Amino acid sequence: MSYATISIGNLLTDINSRYFLPAIQRPYVWGADQVITLIDSLLKGYPISSFMFWSIDQALKRELKIYNFIENWKPGMQNPTASTDGRDIILVLDGQQRLTSLLIALRGTFSEKAKYKRRTSADAWTTKTLYLDLLKDPSAESEEDETDLGVSFGLRFHPHSPRNDHRHHWFRLGDMLNYPREDQLEALIDATLEKVHHGVTAYERELVTKTLRRLHQVIWSDEVINYYTETSSSVDRVLDIFVRANDGGTKLSKSDLLMSLITSKWENGSARDSIFGFVDHINNNLGNPNKINKDFVLKACLVLCGFDVHYKVSNFTNQSIAEIESNWPAIKDALERTFQLLNAMGISADNLTSLNSVLPIAWYLFHEPEATLRGSSIFDQQNARAVQRWLLNSLLVGAFAGTSDRTIAIARATLKEARQTSRDFPEQRLYHSLAVGGRITQLDERAVEDLLELKYEKGKTFLVLSLLYGDLDWNGTVYHVDHIIPKAHANRRVLMGMNMPEHRIQDITGSVDRLGNLQLLSAQENMEKGPLPFESWITGRSDAYRDKHLIDYTPDLWAASMLPDFVHGRERLIRQRLLNLTQREAA
Repeated sequence: MSYATISIGNLLTDINSRYFLPAIQRPYVWGADQVITLIDSLLKGYPISSFMFWSIDQALKRELKIYNFIENWKPGMQNPTASTDGRDIILVLDGQQRLTSLLIALRGTFSEKAKYKRRTSADAWTTKTLYLDLLKDPSAESEEDETDLGVSFGLRFHPHSPRNDHRHHWFRLGDMLNYPREDQLEALIDATLEKVHHGVTAYERELVTKTLRRLHQVIWSDEVINYYTETSSSVDRVLDIFVRANDGGTKLSKSDLLMSLITSKWENGSARDSIFGFVDHINNNLGNPNKINKDFVLKACLVLCGFDVHYKVSNFTNQSIAEIESNWPAIKDALERTFQLLNAMGISADNLTSLNSVLPIAWYLFHEPEATLRGSSIFDQQNARAVQRWLLNSLLVGAFAGTSDRTIAIARATLKEARQTSRDFPEQRLYHSLAVGGRITQLDERAVEDLLELKYEKGKTFLVLSLLYGDLDWNGTVYHVDHIIPKAHANRRVLMGMNMPEHRIQDITGSVDRLGNLQLLSAQENMEKGPLPFESWITGRSDAYRDKHLIDYTPDLWAASMLPDFVHGRERLIRQRLLNLTQREAA
């Protein structure tokens, strides 16, 4: 293995004209401080590690998806697809973050969001360019912020050309790319010295000269880029090299590696763009926040299309990728309907504790292409409730924790078998088939006792409350977790004003957020209830209403002063209903 060297200036000249990125690379993730630290390291003469390139032939160029480096960066940007016709192509396997940072520092810009501004606001983002203060002595101690980063040179991103004075003379770092020759450098130094403030000392004028010479040396004279070029046409070999080369850096997900293979075999459009776009759509455009990722989508493709569910490279063969692309519209549709259903039930990123538990539901909807389970038909209502009960049980007992691939495979086989005789979601069959090796698939007495310890604002709290209500209308109705005895009435200051002993105050404040004092109310009803005293709000409610919310007719306990006793009695009713639900489902 032989290495070669090249200067930064000569390398940047060929970025996006000869040097590009393969789809295997992850997005750019460095921050402005890391860009500054990289340039500071170069100016100090520190090594910045070696680079690895891949020289590809025309056949591979036609097969692979290739992307440009980003020059003008803004958070969330994806690398644009490159046009490579008529060019000799070299792909960067190791060094993308550093090369992109060099490109931003010397030829581009870096956008940052202002504090307290919304990301969608037009004035939230400021585009900045990297400047070097020629009057900053790198050998002198500094009390400025950059010392925390170990930065010695006066490097800073500015939104516009900063004003020069007797303390600072700013030089736009990228301007040095315009002076590759020594004679050009000398002319630059003379022109710069003519512009420095008249109050600058002779030592500082010499510092200007020295700093410009050092910057020119780093960019044009010294060949600081040390690289190895792989020439093999074997994608498997290059993937192996890529994994090993990146093992010491930021951990790569399997999807980063698989994306190259999938994208190269995707016939129409870009698999990478389509999957990235779909992930963003599910997470941000359904009205509720979701938190899926590329790995989940790719695993879902295996599950829904009937392939081995284990998420590994060998399962993404040419045949499986072709079938996934063929079914991609249906896969997207099934996943979107799945998350629309879950979001309608109040299940989103805040409380969906296992993405894998969603896959059996997605498989079911994939094979029921017309079903939304959100309509008014008996089929929709019964199966929506069955899906909800099964998912809530699975999430609350952690049915998909641990070695979930086996669980997913068993669930898919159960769904496939059940589909031969019925269109209904096989809730009971899933409980039974997944209970292998002693795995708990439904709430039992021990699980219920654990759930009774849940508090307000815990993700599982909404889930267990959802399970208690079997007749809620989830279509278009938003439900809130509400304190039955208002929290404002159980405030320590209020209780002290009632001359209660300290131990009783602690009992009350410790009970107010417990599950026994929480219920689900529609958003409208919750607003109407507000901070009204509970005894006032509950008066006039029917027996059926109180039964629905598991509230005993015990008016003497409907005050904040009796909250611990009220919570104790209601937890007994919650325990009983949860266990009855389990027994009824098992019958």
